[in-house]
Amino acid sequence: MKRFLCGRSLVSAMCVGLVVTAAFCFVAAAGAQAAPAGQRNIILATTTSTQDSGLLDVLIPLFEKKTGYFVKTIAVGSGQAMVMGQKGEADVLLVHSPDAEEKFMAGAYGVNRRLVMHNDFVVVGPATDRAGIKGTRPASAAFKRIAAGQALFMSRGDNSGTDAKEKAIWKAAGIAPEGQKWYQQTGLGMGQTLNVASEKQAYTLADRGTYLALKKRLDLVILVEGDRDLLNIYHVIEVNPAKWPKVNAAGATAFADFMVSPETQGVIRSFGVDKFGSPLFFPDAGKRAEDLGK
Repeated sequence: MKRFLCGRSLVSAMCVGLVVTAAFCFVAAAGAQAAPAGQRNIILATTTSTQDSGLLDVLIPLFEKKTGYFVKTIAVGSGQAMVMGQKGEADVLLVHSPDAEEKFMAGAYGVNRRLVMHNDFVVVGPATDRAGIKGTRPASAAFKRIAAGQALFMSRGDNSGTDAKEKAIWKAAGIAPEGQKWYQQTGLGMGQTLNVASEKQAYTLADRGTYLALKKRLDLVILVEGDRDLLNIYHVIEVNPAKWPKVNAAGATAFADFMVSPETQGVIRSFGVDKFGSPLFFPDAGKRAEDLGK
């Protein structure tokens, strides 16, 4: 049974159930070292997108069954997840803010940063598209149109990976939106921010996986996509036990190994296909981040 400390997954049980049924086949066949006695709890700090999309609803039970570890998942923005890592309050991170991750690694807070998967960000908004951004590339040009038309834009404003990407796009557009009436910050996760944007008929930046998982309940459509600058890349990072000796280093390594294993990468590849016709994430273990999107 999964345990989230930050809400429930929003994806439908049907999608999760079908993937779990198929995925459990590899668990029975794959041997794994059992969790050491007294070291069975792992704290995973991760992004809200991995929770809201429903991916962790599939992967965590597989990992726990395979290894005997018990995962406590704290779903927050990537920035907050890395702050937890810096304080030794988590054992392992699953995050998607590459620039912040590099600073985290440079500070020797993490070890063994490994590429896991990617999807992409999309700019969504009301079908009426007041700012006329549909099909605009690059994303910074779409943001310029939103600002010029003073069309309502909902920002997460939570120091998450999505928030960092959004700020980078505004910077590329040469616009500082903070303080403008049309620019509002929710301080919430991805799923909740999408709900607010839908209610207010506003534009927002979202990861594709969470948007698709919630699409049926949202009055928003994808307006901008396919820009290489919108790639959304996820890494797994083990918290450095040399800085924080009390972290569960063995458990962190077991989880990181699991995330990049061929079996788990296969589960990621198929997740969402039955419901959406295409995967919500694309497995990337063993690849180079700079080669993605080419």
